Amino acid sequence: MNSTSQTSYDHYIRALISISQAITSDLFLDDLFKLIVMVTARVISVEICSLWLIDESVAPPLIRLRATQSFEQEYIKDRALRLDEGVVGHVVSTERPHVIEDVLASERFKEKEMARKLGLVSMVGVPLRGKEGKVIGVLNCFTAVRQEFTETDINLLTAVASQAAIAIHNTELIIKTRVIERELETRKQIERGKEILMDRRRMSGEEAYRWIQKRSMDTRKSMSEIAEAIILSEEL
Repeated sequence: MNSTSQTSYDHYIRALISISQAITSDLFLDDLFKLIVMVTARVISVEICSLWLIDESVAPPLIRLRATQSFEQEYIKDRALRLDEGVVGHVVSTERPHVIEDVLASERFKEKEMARKLGLVSMVGVPLRGKEGKVIGVLNCFTAVRQEFTETDINLLTAVASQAAIAIHNTELIIKTRVIERELETRKQIERGKEILMDRRRMSGEEAYRWIQKRSMDTRKSMSEIAEAIILSEEL
């Protein structure tokens, strides 16, 4: 890749635009992750692009491979690293991009057998910075030929990573909002169902709730489904 050429620059701009468009889309997270790696790999012409995200739900936290455009089984197997392990961990711990011109000659790069099998030579990893600059993951790119990634290359790839982090953050917010909305709607339905039972059967609020709960368990349907049936029967 000749980063000084207008063509290369345009490629990065297209990547930024494509990922920026996802910021306001209805993509779910897995779809968004795939879009990010596919667009990045295509426009900057690398062999493999992968997205790693920090998983703070476990102790100690791990950084997990969440998406890649590669179909190589050797690469797409379930993978997780400690936050100080390998090149990905190094990028997370230092919070800085890291370039390796020859992964087979690098002490930090540990998966040399995989690199030989897949014909990987050079790599660059850049941090994904989320809200308030916190590193949430790493965008990794491998080439099949020896390549010296320039400062311009790294800056442009970092810009792509920044857009990816924003898209991920916004998509997470959208999903959380939808979950909250569904939860509120469910509560409203159950409350309405309770009110109908209290009026129709002269039950207390607690008795009506227990009735819906027991009916839910007996029929193996959700409480919101039971409440919805009560509401529909009232409307009929």
